[in-house]
Amino acid sequence: MKRRHFIRKAAAGAVAGTVLSGCGSQNADSPSVQSSSPTLRWTLASSFARSLDTIYGAAEVMSQRVSDLTDGRFTIRVYPAGEIVPAFEVLDSVQKGTVEMGHSAGYYYIGKNLAFAFETTIPFGLTARQYNSWVYQGGGQAVLRELFADYEVLNYPGGNTGTQMGGWFNREINSLMDLNGLSMRIPGLGGRVMDQLGVSVQQIPGGEIYPALDRGAIDAAEWVGPYDDEKLGFNQVARYYYYPGWWEPSANLSFFVNQSAMQVLPASYQAALEVAMAEANLYMMTRYDALNPPALQRILNDSKVELRAFPEDVLDAAYRVSQDLLEDGRTDPVFARVYDSFLAWRRESDYWLHTAEYEMLSYMNRRIESGA
Repeated sequence: MKRRHFIRKAAAGAVAGTVLSGCGSQNADSPSVQSSSPTLRWTLASSFARSLDTIYGAAEVMSQRVSDLTDGRFTIRVYPAGEIVPAFEVLDSVQKGTVEMGHSAGYYYIGKNLAFAFETTIPFGLTARQYNSWVYQGGGQAVLRELFADYEVLNYPGGNTGTQMGGWFNREINSLMDLNGLSMRIPGLGGRVMDQLGVSVQQIPGGEIYPALDRGAIDAAEWVGPYDDEKLGFNQVARYYYYPGWWEPSANLSFFVNQSAMQVLPASYQAALEVAMAEANLYMMTRYDALNPPALQRILNDSKVELRAFPEDVLDAAYRVSQDLLEDGRTDPVFARVYDSFLAWRRESDYWLHTAEYEMLSYMNRRIESGA
């Protein structure tokens, strides 16, 4: 504990060194303090390529909003994956204080603790709407903070993709047996499930998926959904487009903030940062909801692409394996607390949304399909 206290104080001192112009000792509400607020420059490392304008763009939206709210006195420069930090090392860099912030996905780090999966998504888990309600209103943030406390990092929702597609395949999947020997890019717990179903799982950053599919280095890959998939060109190098993305019924992206850096921020800057992160969280989901429908239609207009549903035996087997993996994780007390909170929220939320929203959507889909 003494060592952690020392590290926090040392990091706080280092972060304080990024203050370019100091503030006086006046009352924080006075105009004189506002005029002498410190000028701060932070760095954010993203796990995503700049070309992914919606995922990567959420960090830029957040950065611009922070600058606007502080009259340009607090700015955050966003760097894409690999420019200063490798895509899958963002959490480590924030923990060490190499950068003050990161924008990443918790499930990239399940090698550290399986509970990190809940920060992003788990197979057959929560929709984006359910996830946000769990984190903001259902105690989810509190239990996730226990996990991140060991890494001296504060986590905040940083955008959600919504329910994802099942990915692009160069081989037909007509039964569970067809997964055997398949090479697929898929991260998180979904990857561990696929591994047990006979798939050779590959961890590949988003910007490297297209050439891997094109060269035949992998047989299949998942990313997000129609808008990003089209942008990355997957429809040009794979034929079969599968759904649903059972491993990602939503995918929360996260802002990671170095705890010591946050502690030394003026209170008004902390508030500005938290507001900006919440706005970026909303931005991503609404943007995908606007861009995915027309992108899907463009993809399906290509006669070479075939839209397919996963066979029932694939879904059944994936569900069984995923539940076994989650139950095995209970040996870790932090994992168990997060999982119990997650399950309790899902149980109530599923019943409510199925009763109201799902039945309404099902009725409307039947009307649309009948042409009425």
